[in-house]
Amino acid sequence: MLELDLSADIQALRSTFADIQAVVDVDALRADIARLSEEAGVPDLWDDPARAQKVTSALSHRQSELARIVGIDSRLDDLEVLIEMANEMDDEESADEARKELAQLTDMIGQLEVQTLLDGEYDARPAVITIRAGAGGVDAADFAEMLLRMYLRWAEKHNYSTTVMDTSYAEEAGIKSATFEIDAPYAFGTLSVEAGTHRLVRMSPFGSAGKRQTSFAAVEVIPLMEEAVQVDIPENDIRVDVFRSSGPGGQSVNTTDSAVRLTHLPTGIVVSMQNEKSQIQNRAAAMRVLQSRLLLLQKEQEAATKKELAGTITASWGDQMRSYVLAPYQMVKDLRTDYEVNNPSAVFDGDLDGFIAAGIKWRKRKIED
Repeated sequence: MLELDLSADIQALRSTFADIQAVVDVDALRADIARLSEEAGVPDLWDDPARAQKVTSALSHRQSELARIVGIDSRLDDLEVLIEMANEMDDEESADEARKELAQLTDMIGQLEVQTLLDGEYDARPAVITIRAGAGGVDAADFAEMLLRMYLRWAEKHNYSTTVMDTSYAEEAGIKSATFEIDAPYAFGTLSVEAGTHRLVRMSPFGSAGKRQTSFAAVEVIPLMEEAVQVDIPENDIRVDVFRSSGPGGQSVNTTDSAVRLTHLPTGIVVSMQNEKSQIQNRAAAMRVLQSRLLLLQKEQEAATKKELAGTITASWGDQMRSYVLAPYQMVKDLRTDYEVNNPSAVFDGDLDGFIAAGIKWRKRKIED
């Protein structure tokens, strides 16, 4: 006679889920959805495409968040019914289904629990990520492209919207740099723990056979600010260059000088955009990213000053925050959290949730210490 008892596991999940619902504030979430739905229904909304996009995107994000919470609540109820049926019918197949559903719900609630730790000022914003090849020549450029694909695959697995804003291709293989946006709730807070120097160790496909190569790539993560958030940038502080967009190998993909490069002269920050067909659109997009970077730089300088006054000058991130080792053994290890897996292929295919969750928890502990 089958006696499947998962009541303790379900009770623990319900307790954690109740805490999450309290933090998320489901009533406030419903109120936001009602307000945004009303705004989205205004007949002349699309007279201002930028505002329309902002409203519909925010509405979609909040509806998805509410649907996930409501869905988990319903699935917990259904799981208890499934267990009861399995025991009454002495059905091992239903019992296996119940165990699998429990595992899935445990994972989903675990992800939501991590999200409740994201309470920074800009954590809820979309993220703009820039990847740059570092030391290591062609291998570094190839590694940078591997990281680009890794993050885009991660976003794809979560059904997050992505836009590649700019790509600078290397001559032989890979990329010199790439900038892309991930438009999702808490994208910045989630992915900010990915910022830092990444290291790859492997048998180089570009060098002499049998020789291991170490290469590096830098990952920068900034929040994409709302247009209402402005950083005053004097016109004389910016150099504007225009050029033709290009793809791999220098092949022209645009017959006009529509790509834009902004250089902020006081800081040396450079932002390039070539995703849009219009030079005006590319300049506007580049300016938003430049303002985001300058605002983040301002916040970092203020935080550094406070730490110096307090007598604690401790870097938040190590120079090599993660190592990807493909030879002589297979391992990916985060050097801050000690989280590691022995399947680099899965990681490069976007399986990053374990690393991200460990990073967020590690950062929270560092803040509280």
